[in-house]
Amino acid sequence: MNGGFDILFSPLEIRGKILKNRIFSTGHMTVMIRDGQPTDQMVAYHEARAKGGAALIIIEAARAHPSGESGRPAIRAYEDACIPGYARIAKAVQAHGCRIFAQLSHPGREMGINADGTHSIAVAPSPVPNERFHVMPREMPVALIHEIIDGYRAAAARLRKAGLDGVEVVASHGYLLSQFLNPRLNQRTDQYGGSPENRLRFVTELLDAVREGAGPDLIVGLRISGEEPDHAGLEQSEVLDIAPALALHGELDYMSVTAGTSSGLAGSTHIVPPMAYDPAYTAPLAATIKANLDIPVFVAGRINQPQIAEQVLASGQADMCAMTRAMIADPQMAMKAETGRIDDIRACIACNQACIGHMLNGISISCIQHPETGRELEYGTLQATDTPRKILIVGGGPAGLKAASIAAARGHDVTLYEAKPVLGGQVNLAQSLPGRAEFGGLATNLAYEAEQAGVSIHLNTPVTPDLIAEQAPDVVILATGAEPYDPKIEGADEAHVVTAWAVLQGEANVGSRAVIADWRCDWIGLGLAEKLARDGCQVRLAVNGMVAGQSVPQYVRDQWLGTLHKLGVEVMPHLRLFGADADTAYFQHTLSGEPVMLEDTDTLVTALGHVPDTTLADALADWPGEVHVIGDSLAARTAEEAVFDGLKLAWEL
Repeated sequence: MNGGFDILFSPLEIRGKILKNRIFSTGHMTVMIRDGQPTDQMVAYHEARAKGGAALIIIEAARAHPSGESGRPAIRAYEDACIPGYARIAKAVQAHGCRIFAQLSHPGREMGINADGTHSIAVAPSPVPNERFHVMPREMPVALIHEIIDGYRAAAARLRKAGLDGVEVVASHGYLLSQFLNPRLNQRTDQYGGSPENRLRFVTELLDAVREGAGPDLIVGLRISGEEPDHAGLEQSEVLDIAPALALHGELDYMSVTAGTSSGLAGSTHIVPPMAYDPAYTAPLAATIKANLDIPVFVAGRINQPQIAEQVLASGQADMCAMTRAMIADPQMAMKAETGRIDDIRACIACNQACIGHMLNGISISCIQHPETGRELEYGTLQATDTPRKILIVGGGPAGLKAASIAAARGHDVTLYEAKPVLGGQVNLAQSLPGRAEFGGLATNLAYEAEQAGVSIHLNTPVTPDLIAEQAPDVVILATGAEPYDPKIEGADEAHVVTAWAVLQGEANVGSRAVIADWRCDWIGLGLAEKLARDGCQVRLAVNGMVAGQSVPQYVRDQWLGTLHKLGVEVMPHLRLFGADADTAYFQHTLSGEPVMLEDTDTLVTALGHVPDTTLADALADWPGEVHVIGDSLAARTAEEAVFDGLKLAWEL
């Protein structure tokens, strides 16, 4: 049985080890580490994906040498203390027929702030400054180069002792090994720089050391960016020369191809590409490298559906497909595809909010669609209720839908009422923005799960206290959402002022010169600016924050800001809306306190936040039954909190 995916669910043999299918999870930071070692939370997280049918899981980048400590929590593979944690993960994952590798990495000059708030000591092949983190590294002495190589050898031996199946060496994304390969970053004149052969030397010696430490049985792979599209990054033509040369060393068993670099804001968006990038857009990069290698080639980059993975494999572009975020969104994705349950797959929408968004904030990763991810120890096994109850849910947005599906799956009798003709709430506004259609999958997936769980759904049905009295439920859950915050704006009577919602719903006629007052600093301001600019408007985005999209995950924000710059949108930070008149929008600079007048304004579009819709909650204040309020109707936040509210409440009912 392969669900019609003949290649995707065919085995692949590497160094005598069988990978049962072609789906793997790349090494990605989970923030599930304590004192530099894996936790039970990490074990449960990886086991869920192994149990869900993945053929291979690669544990996140570990530090093979203390000089690689970058401030972000990472496994210390340079200590013997890592062995028990790795062994627990290996035992849990291998029990489900899944192979387990670990990554070894060194950031080089890609250094952040230490846990104690001080700056790290960054080392690199040469003292070339980093643009993204504003770090000036020191040139690595030859003695340190040899020490790091020895560290990789010892770390690989620890992985072997822990019972893992393989080791992946990170030479991607502008980290230390990539820095040595790059002629613009490696300006050395000794045996580790100067010529193409010398620039390869550090990596080839390191690969030989890893093979020595790993022994003859473990699989050894190398991760590399097919291109680093950023200032001073490796170009595709350079990588095409580098990859075959590296494949000859260290008895390398496979090469894993991705894209991007940590070194700059533009290049870093490719580390976890948002929905603005096409699915499998990195596959052509992998194909060009694969054409010149005799070892298997893996590929990563926005492969979120089994159909896409099958196409990549069938076209010969790669031999294995990374579906990391696909399995963050749905740990059982592989198993569902293999058994032909395609409609049951909860497809990743590449919003980046709770996966990489959490990681960049130092929080354990999760998923806005599936908050059980990363919380497997708390929510990993759904328990049937011992006391089934009749539950009435008001509101078919993310909060209501999640609460409905979980409560029904636990055995409750659940009915959901939605006043509008469609489910989804504010998701329907978000998906209407340019390049954001995929976000609508959040509502589609949640609605499908509610229907499959047996929820009775009624559209076009406003709920009143009389309807609740008539239905006589045991529990009422209010998920009525929020409305735009529409404060009194001085002079608005003379001006053309419309809300963001009115624009997105097609209820406003925006003039040719628009100013967006963006208090939220999120996707609404960014998306409106892009939409209006593409519609031909002259757009000024006035942001009450340090940067447009301040509250949006970095890789989403940075890609979007680049798009707005190309479209000619003028972004103006630190502006607080003060008032408006017929042709001017008035702001106050939040730092200087000085007035800022944006003249020649035809339309002022406000994105000033939301306030909970408490109408029904207020009407039920004296109702004697059990009432719960969740999502934006409790407090206006984001889709992530709404879905998590629904899960937590339904779990306890």
